Amino acid sequence: MIKIANPIGVIVDSFRVGVSEGLRKAKEVGADGVQIYAVSGEMDPAGLTAARRKELRDELDSLGLKISALVGDLGGHGFQDARENAWKVEKSKRILDLAVELGTNVVTTHIGIVQEDPNGAVYAAMQSACEELSQYASSLNAYFAIETGPEPAARLKGFLDTLSSKGVSVNYDPANLVMVTGDDPVQGVYTLRDYIVHTHAKDGIRLRETDPRNIYGALGFEPMDHEKLAKEVESGAFFREVPLGEGSVEWNAYLQALNDIGYGGYLTIEREVGTDPARDIAKAVQFLKAYR
Repeated sequence: MIKIANPIGVIVDSFRVGVSEGLRKAKEVGADGVQIYAVSGEMDPAGLTAARRKELRDELDSLGLKISALVGDLGGHGFQDARENAWKVEKSKRILDLAVELGTNVVTTHIGIVQEDPNGAVYAAMQSACEELSQYASSLNAYFAIETGPEPAARLKGFLDTLSSKGVSVNYDPANLVMVTGDDPVQGVYTLRDYIVHTHAKDGIRLRETDPRNIYGALGFEPMDHEKLAKEVESGAFFREVPLGEGSVEWNAYLQALNDIGYGGYLTIEREVGTDPARDIAKAVQFLKAYR
């Protein structure tokens, strides 16, 4: 079995109990760090006072936790719609400012499915927004990290290669590749080796092949039967997220690949389903610690 030295993180929001209680639970399950959603609610940068920011830093220090990344996913097909990008880019910058203030230099996000055609208007809109964000992040020695899954790793790399800096990089989620695109998550590590700055530790099974637009949506994409599709996605007809080690991610090979490319950052556990997330997250922490 491969041995790793990566710190282990958990997404606080996966506990579904609020930030402060989630931090305590993260400590209880043995995590080294946490990732926190910072889009709306109590972590929205627009409403997070200086006093609360200091209080949050003090809470983290008292628990001996660090922030692996913030989540800055703004939804709505990411940056595919040029008409929406001005406010989305501005808010993304404020989330990155907050991240740096709280001691991390990574904000993870979805940018929308990268189109196959690099000459289309949607590709251009995404490219323009990501170029601006890339330059801003680089000015802070930080990263906006695109989560893998909506498109194959090679296509994502091709998009990233068009940007002028690595301020926009990758949050590598092996389960999304397994569940949605059917891409090989081990080979994908080598493909995206120059861009991986954060990872999600998640596992899953693909049950049925489908157009990724049916899962993630896309600007201008209109499924034949919205209601039927929504029910199929909700019922898990296409894929199923499962506890670490119970899905199609080959963990020995995957962790070996991360080791091969010199990735020493966080393995941050994400649990989006299940009736007892605290139990599942605790088991996931132990699963990863077995590799130490």
